[in-house]
Amino acid sequence: MADPKGFMTTPREVADRRPVEERIHDWKEVYPGTPGRALLPIITEQAGRCMDCGIPFCHNGCPLGNLIPEWNDLVWRGEWQTALDRLHATNNFPEFTGRLCPAPCEPACVVGINRDPVTIKNVEVAIIDKAWDDSRVVPKQTEWHTAKTVAIVGSGPAGLAVAQQLTRRGHTVVVFERADAIGGLLRYGIPEFKMEKAVLNRRLKQMVLEGTQFKTGIEVGKDVTAQDLRESYDAVVLAIGATAARDLPATGRELGGIHQAMEFLPQANRAALGEEVENQITAEGKDVVIIGGGDTGADCLGTSTRQGARSITQLEIMPEPPVDRPEHQPWPTYPMTFKVTSAHEEGGDRLYAVSTTQFVGDEDGNVKGLDLVEVKFNAGKFEPVPGTERHIPAQLVLLAMGFTGPEKPGLVEELGVDLDPRGNIKRDDKYTTSVPGVFACGDAGRGQSLIVWAIAEGRSCAQGVDEFLQGSSSLPRPIGPEVRQLLV
Repeated sequence: MADPKGFMTTPREVADRRPVEERIHDWKEVYPGTPGRALLPIITEQAGRCMDCGIPFCHNGCPLGNLIPEWNDLVWRGEWQTALDRLHATNNFPEFTGRLCPAPCEPACVVGINRDPVTIKNVEVAIIDKAWDDSRVVPKQTEWHTAKTVAIVGSGPAGLAVAQQLTRRGHTVVVFERADAIGGLLRYGIPEFKMEKAVLNRRLKQMVLEGTQFKTGIEVGKDVTAQDLRESYDAVVLAIGATAARDLPATGRELGGIHQAMEFLPQANRAALGEEVENQITAEGKDVVIIGGGDTGADCLGTSTRQGARSITQLEIMPEPPVDRPEHQPWPTYPMTFKVTSAHEEGGDRLYAVSTTQFVGDEDGNVKGLDLVEVKFNAGKFEPVPGTERHIPAQLVLLAMGFTGPEKPGLVEELGVDLDPRGNIKRDDKYTTSVPGVFACGDAGRGQSLIVWAIAEGRSCAQGVDEFLQGSSSLPRPIGPEVRQLLV
């Protein structure tokens, strides 16, 4: 236990972000220095707010089963190296989750029953950022090699977690990525102001030094056949994500200036890194409408702000969520509450309970606005509210409505793996697909989800692959909330 009275005497406190008027003119992370450095002056007392609750429900809230009370106590005592060891015991990439995860552990914190929960995510990122600053994150070399080979398709957080676990187990691991650089959505989907790519690059350097091999610019199913991969490797892991974007089949969808978020964000990321992007989709000087109120929509908002949009409006079909936890989502469940991200602090308007009825174009075939109507949920469907129709201008519309599953043409169809009713790759509790020796993890099998779930699935999948290759496995397997429910 940390400070015995910390949760009663110390109020919850988070690090100050850089001023809005400063940060909207650059692409650096919104915290001064790094989040961890910004938190150091307050983090010891914040870690001391963790109480001796007996049953730490934060474990259940975290898909990775992070040992949260342990590293909170260690930080409070100043034992940073041991805290790092406990953090890495369950999470390969805490610098990613510490920046990008919505922290489902915090609503499950026992302190949060009747007061503000512990700042778990902040303690996590402080531990790992300080470790990087102190050069305490080093490669781990395996003592022996199995002579078994594994091909991993996709280099997002799930693929990277599988790769690191299996490399450290002694297998020869090759990661294939169709983009020109490793990282998946971490590379080209997440804006710099949320996670600078130097944070990703330093972890990839560690993985290379450990022995993981990376091959970029190769699309399996096109440049290399799935059959070639199966014949060349003892096991194949599909960590290809859920990249089939949900579309909006409204009248005028064919107009110019209407793009999927993942057409817009990768280009913006490349430009922010100094790359030349031909015919870049940009928000500069435009009225921007973002359809979708989730994290991807917030990324589009922050990016459009930095590009100099004239106005930005974010549309959400669901009603505005409450500020406080609703009664039907009691502790320790993850509540749907009103959130203000760093991007929302910087500007833009949010409209809730509205639906787009049509896009309106100009004489050149480009979008110039859209019509929308307020909606209410009735008898299992959204119904328009008469008399609430309105028009808003838009020369750029970004669709950030989520994803429907992995892309089917190419690799998935060539392998012939079974799909579940939702269109994701079907797998068993060992993450094995219907094709022997082929595994699937992350969003490809789970559907669109959180980065913390991707890492947890990658670690679990690695255990399944290791057991397949060697008959048994000593690799750890996260026991997140879904697995725990099955064990009860």
